[in-house]
Amino acid sequence: MAQGKRRASQNELAAALTRGPVEVLDFFLPLWAGSALGASAAGVGALTALETLVSFAVRPLAGALADRFDRGRLAAIGAVLYGLSFAGYAVTPGLGPAFAAAVLGGAGGAIFWVALRARVGEGLDGDKAAFSKLFSAEGGGTWIAFVAAMTLVPRIDYRGVFWFGAAACAVAAVVMLAPTGPAAPRTTAGQGTTAGQGTTAGQGTTAGQGFGQLGRRLRPMLLLVVITALAEAGVALLLLMHLQRGHHLQLGEIAGVFLPGFIVYTTLPEYLHKVTGRLGRTTVLSLAMGCSAVFAAGLSFAPNPLVLTGMWVLSAAAFAAAIPVEQEIVAEAAGVSLGRAMGIYESATLLGATIGAFTAGLLYGTGSGWRAACLGAAVILLAGAALVRPVLRAVTAREKAPEPQ
Repeated sequence: MAQGKRRASQNELAAALTRGPVEVLDFFLPLWAGSALGASAAGVGALTALETLVSFAVRPLAGALADRFDRGRLAAIGAVLYGLSFAGYAVTPGLGPAFAAAVLGGAGGAIFWVALRARVGEGLDGDKAAFSKLFSAEGGGTWIAFVAAMTLVPRIDYRGVFWFGAAACAVAAVVMLAPTGPAAPRTTAGQGTTAGQGTTAGQGTTAGQGFGQLGRRLRPMLLLVVITALAEAGVALLLLMHLQRGHHLQLGEIAGVFLPGFIVYTTLPEYLHKVTGRLGRTTVLSLAMGCSAVFAAGLSFAPNPLVLTGMWVLSAAAFAAAIPVEQEIVAEAAGVSLGRAMGIYESATLLGATIGAFTAGLLYGTGSGWRAACLGAAVILLAGAALVRPVLRAVTAREKAPEPQ
């Protein structure tokens, strides 16, 4: 029990140390590339798109590696690559070398998050709130990093903030390498312990489910994952652009609108997990996506930044309820093949976020884009809420069904 708590604390600390700087980088990179490197809009777009593309391409490989090698060491390698990416941005003299930093960041992110989430899934049998706690840790790291970055950037510039990000990733790598002992055995959901795989994959054993088999099992759930990620990324980008262009707020004022939502991300997931235990996953996931739809629609009618802040807090609460539940369902359906499953999950999340951000950008540029984009996100979320019950029923049926020999 004590060993499991140490592993969980290790996972959560590494997640907080890494997620915060990464979110700050995502926020600062377009601004810095345009002002400090003189990059055009197309150059900025290419820089961010390259990291996304590399991350998407490496995720399946990261999943396979996480089912074959020690997940803590693999996550440490990902954190090191993340740190090298931050250092690359800090020292780059121009846009060209920044593309190399983007490649390192994309690869590091894929390896780190797939391995870390698979490692968290190892402890799900002993702690059903494991993913809620991880989500809280990520949120805490995010808002702490934003407060620190916004305070420091006038004094040390963007490059100094990037160096702090590199240092945080280095510490995360050290944390993941700290010994905690072997993981507890993990059983395959609905099937008992798989022969030859009683110990958790990632300790030198190859998991039994391939990507094709897992993809078929998880396909219904991945649709909900894509919808959630699409809506979350799209609404966040819409809010960011509307605060800057519609309300003409400065960087610090925009961060002030987002910060309460980040705090909600930090504090609510563990409490919401208790609600999930009482009401059931189907009910909570349906309510979360339905409420997200209402809040997304409400954003389009909010008259001022204060109301927008309140609507964003409510949206953050709904997403904080939905996302850990999705992660738990994917991990349980994976059985011992946690690495591959989390590779698929992360790919679906990235796909949804990419579609959401791209579509939101296109729609916002049209005449009534702000309102149309918010209402569009609401419609997609309502469709997701309607799909929750049949999707979870389908995933549960596939878990119970015997696999073809």
